[in-house]
Amino acid sequence: MLACLSVQAAPANAADKEVTIAYQDMMVPWRYAQQLDEAGKETGYKVSYRKFGGGGDVIRAMASGNVQLGEAGSSPVAAGLSQGLPIELFWILDNINDAEALVARKGSGVTSVTQLKGKRLGVPFVSTSHFHALLALKQAGLQPGDVKVLNMRPAEIAAAWERGDIDAAYVWNPVLDRVEQSGTVLTTSGKIAAQTGLATFDGFVVNRDWANDNPQFMTAFVKILAQGDAAYRAHPDQWNGDSAQGKAVAAVSGGAPQDVASSLALYQFLTPQQQASQAWLGGGSAGGAAKSLLATATFLKEQKTLQSTLPDYSVGVTDKYVKRAMSAQ
Repeated sequence: MLACLSVQAAPANAADKEVTIAYQDMMVPWRYAQQLDEAGKETGYKVSYRKFGGGGDVIRAMASGNVQLGEAGSSPVAAGLSQGLPIELFWILDNINDAEALVARKGSGVTSVTQLKGKRLGVPFVSTSHFHALLALKQAGLQPGDVKVLNMRPAEIAAAWERGDIDAAYVWNPVLDRVEQSGTVLTTSGKIAAQTGLATFDGFVVNRDWANDNPQFMTAFVKILAQGDAAYRAHPDQWNGDSAQGKAVAAVSGGAPQDVASSLALYQFLTPQQQASQAWLGGGSAGGAAKSLLATATFLKEQKTLQSTLPDYSVGVTDKYVKRAMSAQ
């Protein structure tokens, strides 16, 4: 839980032309540029990459000032903003869609969400999976205490699943692929979003002060992200376990090369025009990302995962770097 965080902005001039980027194990096109260190080559910055087990860990690292940019799902972003962290969502890494799912282990006797009553569910707390897991339980008529919800990072979920310590898991790839092999999919984030209107996404956030002091890096970085997504959308068949792109996605994420193509196909990767539209980063408080963050934070507060929420989450959403990247083309 983020309630105990001390809010600390990264010093604006702590390091000249150095940046630390936090990432997770999601399989996304950006991994190819990451492996090639295109950000460092394009900008001249010394770019360091640190891998984290979940978005909550990324947000905590940003709160400490040790990380300037980070990948986090909409749930931990909403939590971080609710705690007053000086972060801005500047890029939608992916619309999660069906890339996160609730899976019951075969042999658990569970074939529906309702049957999770009295069972053990592993999920990374304050993640997009956590948000949709709680929402799925609520939609099924289950009360907060009906299911033993356990806080586990993806790697811990995989180990607990193999031991039989949990009956179900809500998680993303590469662990999702592993649990699906011996489990039954009960629902997905795409289905929950369609039923409730509350979508989840992974995004890139940045320390606001650092971004203001390094606008050229931010513009160049967004262009790199956009180019990677465009390359995938143009030729998804080239992103597989046998290609350089696919091998990079697997290597950086920690997944299996043969799972890359199927994993990428579960997500939606937005164009810069979509990113800047009111459906996502644009539109102020009426924008899709800001409304999603508000809905997420409100729900997490109801579940006592958060102590307080903001009236408007557009204070932590910006489309200016996407717009600058488009105008710089």
